Amino acid sequence: MLENQLLKIAQDFGSPVYVYDAEKIESQYKRLTNAFNSVKKLKINYAVKALSNISILKLFKSLGSGIDTVSIQEVQLGLAAGFSPDQIIFTPNGVSLDEIEEAAKLGVKINIDNLSILEQFGTKHPKVPVCIRINPHVMAGGNANISVGHIDSKFGISIHQIPHILRIVENTQMTINGIHMHTGSDILDIEVFLYASEILFETAKQFKNLDFIDFGSGFKVPYKAGDIETNIEELGKKLSSRFNAFCKEYGKDLTLAFEPGKFLVSESGSFLTKVNAVKQTTSTVFAQVDSGFNHLIRPMFYGSHHDIVNISNPKGRERFYTVVGYICETDTFGNNRRINEINEGDILCFKNAGAYCFSMASNYNSRFRPAEVLWHNNKAHVIRQRETFDDIIRNQVELDFSPKKKAVLTK
Repeated sequence: MLENQLLKIAQDFGSPVYVYDAEKIESQYKRLTNAFNSVKKLKINYAVKALSNISILKLFKSLGSGIDTVSIQEVQLGLAAGFSPDQIIFTPNGVSLDEIEEAAKLGVKINIDNLSILEQFGTKHPKVPVCIRINPHVMAGGNANISVGHIDSKFGISIHQIPHILRIVENTQMTINGIHMHTGSDILDIEVFLYASEILFETAKQFKNLDFIDFGSGFKVPYKAGDIETNIEELGKKLSSRFNAFCKEYGKDLTLAFEPGKFLVSESGSFLTKVNAVKQTTSTVFAQVDSGFNHLIRPMFYGSHHDIVNISNPKGRERFYTVVGYICETDTFGNNRRINEINEGDILCFKNAGAYCFSMASNYNSRFRPAEVLWHNNKAHVIRQRETFDDIIRNQVELDFSPKKKAVLTK
């Protein structure tokens, strides 16, 4: 999207506001499917947790995507968006057997990553096909906080526990229809990912009735000029060749599945904020905006980088600013960034705000969560209204602490 279009959206809909470019989402989806076009059966299951707005889900449905869900609520949201149960895979972690059974009743695909839950579910529901999430003990992501395939991860069943899985399957006579892994986010080295894939192929050989192998995702997108990203085209060429060879060895054309989130929506998103004040201290110039980690927590939580651009003054002289929020905490979005000269009232745009941004927003400090806008067919569409005070108190229950009035006796 052009900066003047974003500026017009901020003027029309106020700030702060999240804006998503549908064309970018579509191009990323096509880029991924094109990279694996030599695979006979490919399934992209968009990771709902990245950005769960129902209009975004409907956009992915129109592209032919399935969805990957991690809670029963995301399953219900997917059904509400029009996905059929067979287009939804439920990949939770640490949930109760009751929640997995609830999802199974809805007819969605089930993915289990716990030996105890696997045995309980298989004993009670042996005819319901189940995918198994393994932990390959390979950390392919670039950030320890978002890498989930290492040996100490809470996710997945260890590859060293495959004999336990096979014993449970034999005892319960349950059907295993898929094998899954997810090594983590921000994959830098595709060779590490391919190494983990070999572990998945070896595991898949242990199960004779598979329909699909799910390789997770975690593909890295660039966050700033010159930043590296996952070479999805090279990965597609190498993994497709290996997958096709495995299918011949297996004796069946399996479905190659992915569950990308960030790769599909991150670059589509812009977060627009207004500068409330410019504050000069003895050593720093602060640009204080009408937002905080209640709306965008990733820089404080993960140390993630979001480019910050002054779209109100794109040709202004660059100066150093530390961009901070209005929350009564330390909520620094960026330290000593070179940004075109900022004045109070200017609109700052945070790039790469499509994934894990609004979906992690809160009402901390009793602030309203912002509106969401989808730029589609050269037009801005509101896909979430800005919250109001009624939304803040909607589910709160007020108690009456006033003293009880005593009856007054009169003659």
